[in-house]
Amino acid sequence: MENQHQVKLDLPIIPEDWGGDGRGRMNLSGRQTAISSAHIPRQYQFFDSNTVSEEQGWRIPGMPDNVVFGSRRLLTWHDCGASTSRVVLPPNFKAPSGIFTADLELFILKGTIQIGEWKLNKHCYSFIPAGIKVGDWQVLGGEDVEILWMENASAHYQNLENNHPDARLNEFIPVLDSKLLPWGKTDTVQFIQANKKWLRKDANGGGVWLLAILPHYDGIYPQIQCYNEEGYCLAGYCDIGEHHFVKDYFAYGPSFMTSPWHRTDDGCLFFIRVDRDLSKVSTVLSYANGD
Repeated sequence: MENQHQVKLDLPIIPEDWGGDGRGRMNLSGRQTAISSAHIPRQYQFFDSNTVSEEQGWRIPGMPDNVVFGSRRLLTWHDCGASTSRVVLPPNFKAPSGIFTADLELFILKGTIQIGEWKLNKHCYSFIPAGIKVGDWQVLGGEDVEILWMENASAHYQNLENNHPDARLNEFIPVLDSKLLPWGKTDTVQFIQANKKWLRKDANGGGVWLLAILPHYDGIYPQIQCYNEEGYCLAGYCDIGEHHFVKDYFAYGPSFMTSPWHRTDDGCLFFIRVDRDLSKVSTVLSYANGD
């Protein structure tokens, strides 16, 4: 077992490229994607995550050799080790308790997994700050569990008996069932025909939420988005420019990009991560001259 004072946490603070100081620790600026081997400033990356090659034989780094392999599709990543992936863990997956050396966010796409005393099923969310000890992991129900797996640096497992001395216990979200949360209003006039469920707020005022775009939404104009964003379509559809977003489509939007005209007849549900407070004036701008 590791000595907790010898284990170093990986907590890079990458200043956001819109001028933020990195306090939010989401590290969404400057990412590469599954369809671009280099970061492209101000250019959105929209793609079907099902077309991304699946890495077989994936295991959480540092886990014991007897922990079975899963698989993952790597969607975005940063040189600091931050990444967003679709991870699949098989029905016989079990892993011991311990800590991770970086912040880890989980959003369950399907199936059920138990982490310690908490059970996470479809559309449950968890935020595990670096150094927080969590209990044993076990996939339940006899079928795969599929997870949006988000690290703010390169997360390695360490077998510690207690929380790391630098762990941010006040930020720990063991499990949040999004189905039980109330819908609220969005922060921008561009999405007046939409509802929002907050899952987590970060120190910069950004964070993680679900966005339900209501039927018959028409944004009319493209938008200049003065922040970094990741989005994953959970259900329904939304046409964004020439892109027909349906279930499992993924979006990475760098700051100051022009996002195309949004419209949908039937509505859709998105999982969203953003690194800036969208209630501030001029973080989202309509662009009437766009195409």
